[in-house]
Amino acid sequence: MALRALAVGRKHESWVAEGIARYEKRLKKPFDLSWQLIPHSAREGDAARDEESARLLERLTGKNASDYVILLDERGKAVDSPTLAARLQQPLDSSRNITLIIGGAYGVNAEVHQRADFVWSLSPLVFPHQLVRLILAEQLYRSQEIAGRRPYHHE
Repeated sequence: MALRALAVGRKHESWVAEGIARYEKRLKKPFDLSWQLIPHSAREGDAARDEESARLLERLTGKNASDYVILLDERGKAVDSPTLAARLQQPLDSSRNITLIIGGAYGVNAEVHQRADFVWSLSPLVFPHQLVRLILAEQLYRSQEIAGRRPYHHE
């Protein structure tokens, strides 16, 4: 079992990499996280969205075809941290890997939305993708601590 983040874009900027590393050091199986960065499309608009979406979907085939997929999208469902922890724990308890997707500047197409088991909104606000990566790492750590009934998260 593993958590994998697919993110469209360049490598983590230094301030993001430092923050992510802080949480990754604390993550333990099954909440350990790996990153796969998908290059931006050189196109714009719908063409870019479709090209990037195809690249994302390619990584959800073969041995990854049964992954539980969480798509981050501002139009998704907003949940609190305990609910997210429970959402993550369910597939892990079933020995399913989890893939979390952060789309590109134009989002993802309907095919990626349909493939997602859960569409999660961090907020109705739109954040820079680098910041979303850092927030994701922290929320995964928080979920791990909630699942382990440790005191990091306060109600």
